[in-house]
Amino acid sequence: MNFVNRDFREREVTDRLSPELVASRQHKWPLRYDAVEHVALCADIATILFASIVSSLLHQAQNGQAAAGVSNALGLALISAACLVCLLKTHGLYQPVELLALRNQMRAVCLAWTSSVLFIWSVYGFAIHPGTSQQAGLLFVVIGLSLLLAERWGVKVLLGRALSGRKFANTNIVLISDQPWSKNVGLSETLSMHGYCVKGRFSLPPLGFGPACRRRLTARVIDHIRTCQLDQVVVEAAPERWPELRAFVADLRVLPFPIIFVPVGTTSELLRHPKRSLGSAVCVELQRGPLTPLESAIKRTIDIIGGSLGLAMLAPLLALAAIAIKLDSPGPIFFRQQRCGFNGRIFLIRKFRTMHVLEDGPVILQANRADRRVTRVGKWLRRTSFDELPQLLNVVEGSMSLVGPRPHALAHDGQFDKLVRNYAFRRRVRPGLTGWAQIHGCRGATPTASMIEARVQYDLWYIDNWSLRLDLAILLRTPMEVLRGRNAY
Repeated sequence: MNFVNRDFREREVTDRLSPELVASRQHKWPLRYDAVEHVALCADIATILFASIVSSLLHQAQNGQAAAGVSNALGLALISAACLVCLLKTHGLYQPVELLALRNQMRAVCLAWTSSVLFIWSVYGFAIHPGTSQQAGLLFVVIGLSLLLAERWGVKVLLGRALSGRKFANTNIVLISDQPWSKNVGLSETLSMHGYCVKGRFSLPPLGFGPACRRRLTARVIDHIRTCQLDQVVVEAAPERWPELRAFVADLRVLPFPIIFVPVGTTSELLRHPKRSLGSAVCVELQRGPLTPLESAIKRTIDIIGGSLGLAMLAPLLALAAIAIKLDSPGPIFFRQQRCGFNGRIFLIRKFRTMHVLEDGPVILQANRADRRVTRVGKWLRRTSFDELPQLLNVVEGSMSLVGPRPHALAHDGQFDKLVRNYAFRRRVRPGLTGWAQIHGCRGATPTASMIEARVQYDLWYIDNWSLRLDLAILLRTPMEVLRGRNAY
């Protein structure tokens, strides 16, 4: 029953550190790791307020006006900041791990800022305050976005330096673990990077220890804690031994410190899934289901508005394409084919006819680069993906969405279902006009199983990580992918 205090080993590890690292530990920042999220949030608000002041003063200087109305500009800037902060906070983008992903942060800030500006414009108009022109509002939008992006770069650099240099203020903890010392070395370094200082280590005895062992361990832990400055007690163990740990933690309640449980082992994987409530029971969501009623309503509203606007704005080009198809070759303008949609429901997809044939049966040959079935006009339509635009009618009627997994012909669906495991999981959402797989170049024919698997993996990731922000990002990146023309023939 070895549960000897191993605090001296921690000191040995510290002694082996380089002089530079030891020196960095002596120059801590007056900031704890768990306060990074709040600091980043306040920095965004301060940045937007500063952008409002700068844009207002610049506009007034250019127009020779007195420095009046800055207070009104600050009021509207606060509304903009509130919208931006709410959007980013809702998606957990202020967490330190997310702040280190600079590319994702840049994209998220652009989308959130654009959404906030559109909301302000729809309610108040572009003017910052009564009597100010739209030029001042546009100046505020540009300066605000530029400063927010620069701030994100600065936050990423500072946070990275703080982690690598162990700059965060110390949070003193006592670690009680049932893991071998070799595994705890990595945990010790991780805790040190995030500003945690292990003031004592205790080993839990093997599974099945009795009340006598528990009381001796509890006494040693309490005696040690009362002789040092402490902030938290961390217990690292497998969840399978929770009945014993529950009694052990109950004995530690005499201590006026928070006790944190870190699960390890296979059972701990369950705790990584989102938690839900089922009546009075606490449940674990092993698989994300279809969108919630609110999410479905938002996505459907965007589909109706986006599809209707797309049809109205592109009507002249759609008419020209229809005339060109009719003059180029005999046959109908539209090509209709059965596809498998949400929950396995069959629907007719609409496309501009690009071939001399209209295949919709048990055997369908996929198009290739030198396919003689493709018409002259069809080559241009397929190269620009213009032949897909009639699917906006499917979007408006509800059989498709603007964003989602691309639907395949029924003949190909049966083949892919046999080749790729979990292929049918794509049907948990409506198929889309564009999707996560398409903006990553997964377009055109799929002659090999690996190409099908790659497309399915992108689709399943999209379904499991769906968000309104992700849909907007896919819609914004789709035109660039169309211009690149990867695998479009």
